Amino acid sequence: MYFINWRTKMTILSDHILKQVDKPARYIGGEINAYNKELSQIDIRFAFAFPDVYEVGMSHLGMQILYHFLNRREDTFCERVFSPWVDMEKIMREKQMPLFSLETHSPIKDFDFVGFTLQYEMSYTNILNMLDLAGIPLLSKDRKEDDPIIVAGGPCAYNPEPLAPFIDFFYIGEGELAYDEILDLYKAYKKEGRTRTEFLEALLEIEGMYVPCFYEEVYKEDGTILEKKPLHPKAKTKIRKLIMPDMDDVYYPTTQVIPWIQAVHDRVTLEMFRGCLRGCRFCQAGMIYRPVREKSKDVLLGYAEKLLASTGYEEISLASLSTSDYKDLEPFANELVELCEKECVNISLPSLRIDAFSVDLMQKVQEVRKSSLTFAPEAGTQRMRDVINKNITEEEILRGCDLAFNGGWNRVKLYFMLGLPGETPEDVVGIANLAESIVSTYYNIDKSKRQGALQLVVSTSCFVPKAFTPFQWEPQDTCESFIEKHVMLKRAISSKQIKYNHHDAKTSVLEAVIARGDRRVAGLIYEAFKLGCTFDSWSEHFDGEKWNEAARLSNVDFAFYANRRREYDEVFPWDHIDIGVTKNFLIRESKKAHEAVTTPQCREKCSGCGASKFNKGVCYEN
Repeated sequence: MYFINWRTKMTILSDHILKQVDKPARYIGGEINAYNKELSQIDIRFAFAFPDVYEVGMSHLGMQILYHFLNRREDTFCERVFSPWVDMEKIMREKQMPLFSLETHSPIKDFDFVGFTLQYEMSYTNILNMLDLAGIPLLSKDRKEDDPIIVAGGPCAYNPEPLAPFIDFFYIGEGELAYDEILDLYKAYKKEGRTRTEFLEALLEIEGMYVPCFYEEVYKEDGTILEKKPLHPKAKTKIRKLIMPDMDDVYYPTTQVIPWIQAVHDRVTLEMFRGCLRGCRFCQAGMIYRPVREKSKDVLLGYAEKLLASTGYEEISLASLSTSDYKDLEPFANELVELCEKECVNISLPSLRIDAFSVDLMQKVQEVRKSSLTFAPEAGTQRMRDVINKNITEEEILRGCDLAFNGGWNRVKLYFMLGLPGETPEDVVGIANLAESIVSTYYNIDKSKRQGALQLVVSTSCFVPKAFTPFQWEPQDTCESFIEKHVMLKRAISSKQIKYNHHDAKTSVLEAVIARGDRRVAGLIYEAFKLGCTFDSWSEHFDGEKWNEAARLSNVDFAFYANRRREYDEVFPWDHIDIGVTKNFLIRESKKAHEAVTTPQCREKCSGCGASKFNKGVCYEN
């Protein structure tokens, strides 16, 4: 079998190549529900680039949405490209094969746009690697007229500076709002023979677009930022994010591309709403996606029916930051259960709050197919839960677990965070104490209701201070401190029913460096790429020594970005981005965290975060 490039008629892939790599289905394309367009009828070619392997990218809801959204245009063909695994990359470099798209196996360099989604800071070296494999200059300033326009969006784009030298423009906000305007503008400019610089200049007038080449970072002697200096008369001092005002009217695909191999999340995904009511102080998503905007029950059920019919999946997942907070959850869940029972489809309920957990809903979902339950108390003591504004008590946690256990569950996953601001050894041990209490809760229920031995998994991540959170001023623990806490917690767990997992501390510290980085951190990423760093989010590929060497070569001090406490008046690299939520609100929440004072969720009382400026969503519920 051969895969032929449409333009050059040259063989891109062959059976011989595919037999040499793990999971060849990653590279062949042609899946069910994938697009196949007549290229002679296409004006704009857009490569949607996911900087990780196929099965990770194919699990990403944003890719599925924008892939179908862009392909609904008759003049545009959106194709997919993923980061090739190390075995395929080796072959590509040996044979000088360019990075290619899945749909037509075309060199990515031939496209008009290459759009990267930024989901995780530890994928940034993959972005440079993909550009290099494509034969596209890494630096925006080095690109010529026939090179693609490189755009990036997603949650990590809210601090664009660590990638600023490599990206032509950043799209800040929700993608369905402005891409039609961008593509129409590009099509007109292309027809008129206008330059890429002229196109980038025109983007300055579109809300939500940040074009880094028209800005300069100016630094103080102490290394902190003095100002973000516009270099073009049309360059705005504030880039306001774009949000979809009405979720019932937002585009949503009625089908999904079905991968050839099992994806990380191999199921129908149904987006219930955007935003979060809760205001957890460590959570970036809970701030940047405000305000909460819900889809109506009938719209969701309509999408569920169409998606199940067009995909044949046996599981449907409800996507949101806090599923339990959906306003019409009970009636919606009742009707969804009825639909799924007919189709013998399992329902996955992620992002449940243990205090809002419905035993009735739990029982109904159980009737279709039982799976493990996942909750995120985040902290083991009440003081720490108040610090992070989790707004949940130990009594509520244990009561929720009791309901789950009496409902027939015996497999539970609990997620916690180590290194939260103000954490003490007692708080670390508190995680073990809470887990032990949950074990006791299980064995205190009637023996007839137990489903065998309890399987309790406790997982801890390392706190990473992120932009646009009340903790953006806080220092991160050192790597050594995280390791000490891992050991302390492991020793404190005595029950054989508890399994303990923890996230790697080294990658978490590096994540903090990049997440809070300015443009100087771009040099760190570049040097790490040159040293061979790729797939840094995969533990078997992460090389801390290479990153240390990259830091030396780029003169980047990890402690300056990760472990230093900021003053409230410090200028941040992301201060030119307007997410709606104000800096004054974040400062108020920071001060309340130091006092362990909580803030009610949005439906209980408005906290005046600033998101009401968008005039939509929960801020204006009747």
